[in-house]
Amino acid sequence: MHNDWQHGGFGLYVHWPFCQAKCPYCDFNSHVAARIDHASWLDAYLSEIDRVSRETKGRSLTSIFFGGGTPSLMAPETTARIIDAAKAAWPSANDLEITLEANPTSAEAGRFSAFRDAGVNRVSVGLQALRDDDLKRLGRLHSAEEGRKAYDLARRIFPRVSFDLIYARQYQDLADWRAELTEAVTLAADHLSLYQLTIEPGTAFGDRHARGRLAGLTDEDTGADMYDLTQEICDAAGLPAYEVSNHASDLAQSRHNLIYWRGGDYVGIGPGAHGRVTLGGLRFATETELAPQAWLSRVQAMGSGETMRCALTPREHAEEYTMMALRLTEGVERPRYIALNGADFDPVTLDRLENLGLITVSQTRVAATPQGRRLLNGLLRELLAD
Repeated sequence: MHNDWQHGGFGLYVHWPFCQAKCPYCDFNSHVAARIDHASWLDAYLSEIDRVSRETKGRSLTSIFFGGGTPSLMAPETTARIIDAAKAAWPSANDLEITLEANPTSAEAGRFSAFRDAGVNRVSVGLQALRDDDLKRLGRLHSAEEGRKAYDLARRIFPRVSFDLIYARQYQDLADWRAELTEAVTLAADHLSLYQLTIEPGTAFGDRHARGRLAGLTDEDTGADMYDLTQEICDAAGLPAYEVSNHASDLAQSRHNLIYWRGGDYVGIGPGAHGRVTLGGLRFATETELAPQAWLSRVQAMGSGETMRCALTPREHAEEYTMMALRLTEGVERPRYIALNGADFDPVTLDRLENLGLITVSQTRVAATPQGRRLLNGLLRELLAD
């Protein structure tokens, strides 16, 4: 489908790979560096914007997202130059969303005004927990009080602010999460992201778990109860889930993440950044060099940080769209799926899953119910079975 991406919009993702410390649960492409040549990194980002914009001229830019790593460690001047370059490269939507992920250390919070002046209009603050003991176990460098102060400052400076929390943490029970989430929704402006702790291979937590040295983990049933409690408390606070892990009031959803979940196009620049770009009627998956210095050297020597560009088949495109869109409360646009796949979902499977209370089905939509979103991986296997 030549213009299918327009259903989701067009965005730019900028990956800043550096952190002050590597959190033990984190499997993102993040690195600790003693010295960063900000001028060289800026030149590389500007070069990448120039390269990809020549392929995607005329598209209206819906969002820019600075992720990481810890993008609030960037020089605000670097952020400003990247934003200016992106706006010069593509026509911008009138309500262009520009998000920066930030950690709530005092030093970074003091830079919030400079990021606002650079053009950032939305900040996502990585609080992760509101309890000091849990922050220490998660390897975070800030205290709960520092987190609250940084978030309060962000709310005074930026028009839109979100924050993240992790639940099902070590030694956390249902009563603990109820108390913490109840406090969180009183702090929340209009958006919050709530993730269940997962133990990923290759992380410090993963290594400890494999050696039997990660005590106090929440069992599966308690984790499911915490998920249900999350929906209950957030719904009552006017922050319903619009995606499995994301909650927002009306019109406050993350526009950038909606590009992913609605199957739009997005350019990914920076080490390890992924992208999806439709060119010449084909949708391509792109990847970049993972290691920071290798990415920088590749851009400097070859004029491109991209290491992979693979065209998706119509079936792969349809499956990917379904896997992303079914995470959303709004679900899958059925006519769009049919256009991509060349055929509808199996009617017998739809009837069975609907009778089980796992999906709702209409002529225009297939959406997971609250119960279905709890079992999303199994649901997807059923819907996408050959």
